[in-house]
Amino acid sequence: MNTHAPNIRPVIRQLDDAAINRIAAGEVVERPASAVKELVENAVDAGARRISIDIADGGKTLIRVTDDGCGIAAADLPLALSRHATSKIDGSDLLNINTFGFRGEALPSLGAVGRLTITSRVPGEGGAEITVTGGEVGVTRPAALNAGTVITLRDLFYATPARLKFLRTDRAETQAIGDVVKRLSMAEPYIRFELRDVTDTPRTLFKAEAQSGAPTDALRARLGDVIGTDFITNAIAIDAEREGLHLTGFAALPTYSRGAAVAQYLFVNGRPVRDKLLTGALRAAYFDFLSRDRHPAAALFVDCDPQLVDVNVHPAKSEVRFRDPGTARGLIVSGLRHALADVGHRASTTVADATLGAMRPEPAEPRVYQMDRPSLGPRAAPSGFAEMAMEYSAPVAEPAPMDVGEETPDDLPLGVARGQVHENYIVAQTATGMVIVDQHAAHERLVYEKLKHQMAENGVAAQALLIPEIVTLSVGDRARLLDAAEELARMGLTIEAFGGDAVAVRETPAILGEVDAKALILDILDELADQGQSNLVQARVEAILSRVACHGSIRSGRRMRAEEMNALLREIETTPHSGQCNHGRPTYVELKLTDIERLFGRT
Repeated sequence: MNTHAPNIRPVIRQLDDAAINRIAAGEVVERPASAVKELVENAVDAGARRISIDIADGGKTLIRVTDDGCGIAAADLPLALSRHATSKIDGSDLLNINTFGFRGEALPSLGAVGRLTITSRVPGEGGAEITVTGGEVGVTRPAALNAGTVITLRDLFYATPARLKFLRTDRAETQAIGDVVKRLSMAEPYIRFELRDVTDTPRTLFKAEAQSGAPTDALRARLGDVIGTDFITNAIAIDAEREGLHLTGFAALPTYSRGAAVAQYLFVNGRPVRDKLLTGALRAAYFDFLSRDRHPAAALFVDCDPQLVDVNVHPAKSEVRFRDPGTARGLIVSGLRHALADVGHRASTTVADATLGAMRPEPAEPRVYQMDRPSLGPRAAPSGFAEMAMEYSAPVAEPAPMDVGEETPDDLPLGVARGQVHENYIVAQTATGMVIVDQHAAHERLVYEKLKHQMAENGVAAQALLIPEIVTLSVGDRARLLDAAEELARMGLTIEAFGGDAVAVRETPAILGEVDAKALILDILDELADQGQSNLVQARVEAILSRVACHGSIRSGRRMRAEEMNALLREIETTPHSGQCNHGRPTYVELKLTDIERLFGRT
């Protein structure tokens, strides 16, 4: 709706600095967590080795960041509060960014919407302090400070009270701040971080001590502090390169999956990012191992020449743009899949932990062991097992003795089969404990991997349509689909340009049978628009292979001979990804002898 009066030309005017800074703050400082991110990144860029963050009321009334970095000279404090004033770049090359910050917007933006005080000291000079309130900059004064910088931000958004209405509860804002600090701490394992809530009684929300040693060891220790030791125990180290891009970090085994994408941390040149291309690649790397309601856990770092990636896409700097997106995506997918294949049949330790937890009873009364029971006396003592069975035991079906041949548990990861329970679970003895194998789930995965290998070698058979199906699309959708035509053809779906804005579907994957080609094309386009790539055809083909594997595998309820069980164990040991079924569930559980003895109170 046009609100201007007719025949009156609107006047173009230059906004004052206060208004400009408040507009900029709307992009840079979305919530208290955004302010914490900008201030902590400045501390990292200043070379700090100790960074402390104090907040109150979810960061709404107080954010204080203290560091031991190089500091800001007294003469430079007023300049630091000017827009686009920075010490990190000279403006000659915006594609050669080697620091977190470079736009020179954070401090003036924060000073425009809150009460900001900067206290700093550089070596060899006295400390100084400057305050800016709602955009009004005060004078520089001497201040007492040993070293580094203390930035205090009070009453965030007091100058723009409408923004306060969009903030969430103190608890939600505190959680968002914690997430920001944890992500930055993962990017900088050699720096000590501490986050405290000083609303009432000061309490530490997060603390990570500075690590030392090799980068991989330092990162492993820091990830253990942030994500947890379970993640590190069940994660594999990633190290892959492709065309100038280097991928490192840790990715969890498929059986250590999560119910939501809450344990996915991505970094580009050390900068925490939330990038659809990278998260889509992570999902694609695991989609063959997890069901749609499960999500992988990973902390991945992509490093490259700054010229190969543009970080100046958004003021918040949380999005990046690669010069060659396909290379970045392919590096993540192939790097993770090769790493997962290298670990073979390994499953996560949390599977065993959950099993032990389920087996551990919750006694209503204090546990009484046999040596603590009162003696029955000579006359009451049972003379044999038959008499004991009346009081202490339930009927047990005794299996036929098994001939296990000459195999011994030594040097066999999954040991030697000792029996079968309920015609579905193989019990095997290992050198250090025991293994319980779900025979149907395990064999299903083995058959599935064989079918996939055959498909990779021979390609996906395509069936030609008697009459090609013509699908009319928008100009953009048509171009996007034709860009992916070569990849789709490898999966048996052949499409060609067909004049105007249409494409012709000439072949579809034979294994899918009769398909609605138009509906399939539209679904692929939705996935391309949302994620930048489509795994839909491959997912449907592999879903059929999974179904075939299910029907062609050893069924539950079938009794197996000893040699069959041991042959299955040996095949699991040599087949990649066999530690989980086609839906990400474990195919076996391993229990250490020490854990079993602990269940029975023998330790």
